[in-house]
Amino acid sequence: MSKIDPIYVGKDATGKMLEYVAAHGLKRFALVADTNTYAALGQHVEQALKAQGYEVHSVVLEGEHIHTDEHQIVQVLIRAPLGPCTFIAVGSGTITDITRFCSHRSGRQFIGMPTAPSVDGFTSIGAPIILAGVKTTIVCQPPMAVFADIDTLCNAPQRLVAAGFGDMIGKITSLADWNLGRLLWDEPYDTDIAARSQVAIDSVMSRADAIGQRTEEGVRALMDALIESGLCMLDFGATRPASGAEHHISHYWEMVRLWEGRESMLHGAQVGYALTLVARQYERVRAIDRAELMNRLEAATLPDRATEIANIRAGYREMSPKILIEQAPFLDLTEADYDNLKHKIADNWDEIQSVAETVPEPSVIIDALRKAGGPADYEALGLDADEVTNGLHNGHYLRNRFTVAKLSHVIDLPMD
Repeated sequence: MSKIDPIYVGKDATGKMLEYVAAHGLKRFALVADTNTYAALGQHVEQALKAQGYEVHSVVLEGEHIHTDEHQIVQVLIRAPLGPCTFIAVGSGTITDITRFCSHRSGRQFIGMPTAPSVDGFTSIGAPIILAGVKTTIVCQPPMAVFADIDTLCNAPQRLVAAGFGDMIGKITSLADWNLGRLLWDEPYDTDIAARSQVAIDSVMSRADAIGQRTEEGVRALMDALIESGLCMLDFGATRPASGAEHHISHYWEMVRLWEGRESMLHGAQVGYALTLVARQYERVRAIDRAELMNRLEAATLPDRATEIANIRAGYREMSPKILIEQAPFLDLTEADYDNLKHKIADNWDEIQSVAETVPEPSVIIDALRKAGGPADYEALGLDADEVTNGLHNGHYLRNRFTVAKLSHVIDLPMD
């Protein structure tokens, strides 16, 4: 069970927040926002708190593109007051993660006030932080409570709403990859949490049109699903219920763009498009019968360690030492280990095929993304063909997870 109480999505979220802080004796606050979210809701929250006699220190981060990185973290830590206070995150994913990290590392708690249904991290325990150019999820803390104003959410820019939809349906392949990890890499798994996540996915897939039109019913369903996804991660204690190959590809695109001084796209928009690529891999898996599988496994040989290291160094540049550590369980496989992995694939092929059947055809996902108003091809997203290829071939190195990308490497299934 989650420890976040309450989680409110509805009218007059600020009023509900005021009732909460009064009931809990909170009197001093550090409000974190960016210039857009401060205008959308933050200033209203600040004024409402001050009208009740509370002390409020607002930290408004400036700039067109705010990243969850060392620079912004230091900005908040320097500008937030010393001593006892409660942080309030007024914003979407980036502001929430910056606040989550800063509040946790300074020994204080925070309240979440989302301004757009754009990500699933509002109720999670992890903060994806870009440290020295590498996107790393740091275990921090969930908010004390969440107050999401439905009118603010419905008035959020369509691209943010569509990004939330992309992030949420990305869980389709997150769950499939999590199942592969359970079967083939002995990764921890929770059937109940997987079932909860599937219900949340289904609720937004069935409302793509309403979400695209930003109706109150559609936006509320999306926000509820994103919150549930965050709770699934919180209750499981890791990101596996909500992050698979589609997220690894997205993270890779973002990291490379940061290294090159280019702006990355919205996280959820990237995930939604990456989902179409990963769904294509599952489509290819479904097309392999047992006879073909056995032929592929017979031909499969342990990847050359030096070649894999060279690939990682080429793909991750100066960040490669950290990636090599993450990939050590794969790089250190012996011939016996690899043979055991191939036997696991063969023994579990029927179940692997059943997992692949849970992933819709890419065309179904593309149609849903377009209905929700999000990009469904690389050009609309702002990528070029080389970036797509590099993400497909390098994303799987980012985490010690056994996803469909790893399976594709073992059975020599093309990724393009």
